[in-house]
Amino acid sequence: MNLKTTWHKLTAGAATGSCAVLFSLAVIPAAIAQSTAPVQPVGAQAASASEATPLTLKEAAQLAVLKNPEVMARWHAIRAAEFERDAGRGGFFPKVDLNASAGSQRRNNFGQYSSRWGQLSLTQLLYDGFTRQEVSRLDHNVQARLFEFFDISESTALEAARAYYDVLRYRNLVKLAEDNFVEHRAVFAQTDRRVQAKVARAVDLEQISGRLALAEANLLIETANLHDTTARFQRIVGRVPSELMPVPPQLSAQLPADPTAAVDGARTRHPALLASIENMRAANAALASRSGAYQPRFDFRLRRDQGVNQDGPVGSVNTTTAEVLLTWNLFNGGSDRAREREFAEHVNIAKDIRDKTCRDLRQTLLIAFNDVNKLREQIGYLETHEASVAKALGAYRQQFDIGQRSLLDLLDTENELFQARRAVVNARQDQNIAYARAQQAVGTLLRALDLSSMTTGHDEDMAQWRMEGDAAQQCPAEAVTVYTVDKQALTTRALAQTRPVLNAPSTISASPSPNVQLVPAPLAHAGLAKEVRDAIEAWRAAWGRKDIDAYLNAYAPDFKPAGDLTQKAWKAKRRAIIGRADGVAIELSDVSVIADGPDRATATFTQTYRSSSYQDRTRKVMVWTRSKGGWLIQSEIAEPAAAK
Repeated sequence: MNLKTTWHKLTAGAATGSCAVLFSLAVIPAAIAQSTAPVQPVGAQAASASEATPLTLKEAAQLAVLKNPEVMARWHAIRAAEFERDAGRGGFFPKVDLNASAGSQRRNNFGQYSSRWGQLSLTQLLYDGFTRQEVSRLDHNVQARLFEFFDISESTALEAARAYYDVLRYRNLVKLAEDNFVEHRAVFAQTDRRVQAKVARAVDLEQISGRLALAEANLLIETANLHDTTARFQRIVGRVPSELMPVPPQLSAQLPADPTAAVDGARTRHPALLASIENMRAANAALASRSGAYQPRFDFRLRRDQGVNQDGPVGSVNTTTAEVLLTWNLFNGGSDRAREREFAEHVNIAKDIRDKTCRDLRQTLLIAFNDVNKLREQIGYLETHEASVAKALGAYRQQFDIGQRSLLDLLDTENELFQARRAVVNARQDQNIAYARAQQAVGTLLRALDLSSMTTGHDEDMAQWRMEGDAAQQCPAEAVTVYTVDKQALTTRALAQTRPVLNAPSTISASPSPNVQLVPAPLAHAGLAKEVRDAIEAWRAAWGRKDIDAYLNAYAPDFKPAGDLTQKAWKAKRRAIIGRADGVAIELSDVSVIADGPDRATATFTQTYRSSSYQDRTRKVMVWTRSKGGWLIQSEIAEPAAAK
């Protein structure tokens, strides 16, 4: 079986989950040819890179897999293993030898005479108890190198994805550091003018000078990080990143929702584990081949000898011989038995490596899955923190301008906003990388990047590749129990630790003043709560049936989305999200409506959202206003709700 046939077999196996396949075989020799092409001058490379079209994540991963030296080394290892197997198969074929000699000889009783001799022999192995098992070992060795090639391709694609996301990360962080420097420079200029006008103290100028220096240092750090990340990208992908790098969608497609199912899939699909199984099978074949040392060797030999004065001056000699040779070692000093025990230990080593590989994969997969889930929840909190600090900073600036806030308050809040925005950027890219790590741990990263499709021939033998009884024995497909935080209990503890309000009035009137109205707001406006509840239900129903126009019409014209999105951008985003969701179900619980006036109310409820690909549980606060006889949403705040 040559390498191309094996590649086709593995391709057929990919359809059944045996392994992940890269691209057509023709791509690899082309990549090898390109790797030997003349190197362009540095200036030409920089110019071509700067003029390149936007580089997508898929293109970066493809370049890395095709041109990365580690991948190419694995490819050449496959070729070397195949040639080694071909050399082993040569033992099944006849061996033809030609021997000849001519010269002058002297004997004491004949004197000097000339002799010539030639021999042509054909030797065919009949049985040796070794060669067949050795060829089997070399077959498994080729398969192991193939799976190792798939594994390094998946790993290289992961490194390319990590480098791609890190370039996006540090470009965003550099932009944030630049904005932070601009803000501090503006405050410095404003403070300097106020000091010159004698309306601010000189110590304020010293304070902002120190913060400005820190902002410059942060900018230098981020640019240095971007440089290092760009160099790493160049090493992995083989070129510098483009100026325009589109933000790719998250690599969450076809990931199992259950970590246990993901581990079970990785145990039957991941190429690193399959390579360790083939190495174990090769070790078993090597052990079986050692039995040949205890068995006889039979060879058939056909020989033709022709010569003159070959064994003395007796004239011409012509001999034709056909024979069967028996060779059997009866005692070898115990070396064969010791060698057999050595190879038995090699089998045990291969089994241990197989189990370790499985455990490593399970750990990597479970950590990646946990990171995906936790970062999704963490991003919600970080975005809420960022939005709150941004609003506080806007108010602090206005208060600082009129002297109601100190410079320290303003600088601390600006630094908090800078750190909050950095945390959001880091969390988003960490989540993107976590998705890529999860795909690689399952063995489906190339497929998720759309780099695994192939329409070549099929072979039934490789398509039916199975682990059979060679699966890992010390690596059960079980997930780690995740610790769940009981936020309700923590809130109860927090409320229990609250202190009475200091300086509160020492006496409180036991009876209300006749001029004070103690009627609760919801009761002061009869029917208002029901109207708002009906509006909430209409909003929920429109969302559930994907009536996007009715859903968006529930929001007031002056509705302000959270974050920096404009209302137009927010509506476009909501249309895209609602439009592509399938199997949507929305449940509202703990609905409470408080009237803030005859035309304004605040509603709070817990929302449980489910679709075919996503689910979450949030606590929402909505402000509703009466408009033209109906109720519309003026503002909406959502935060993750505590788990039930």
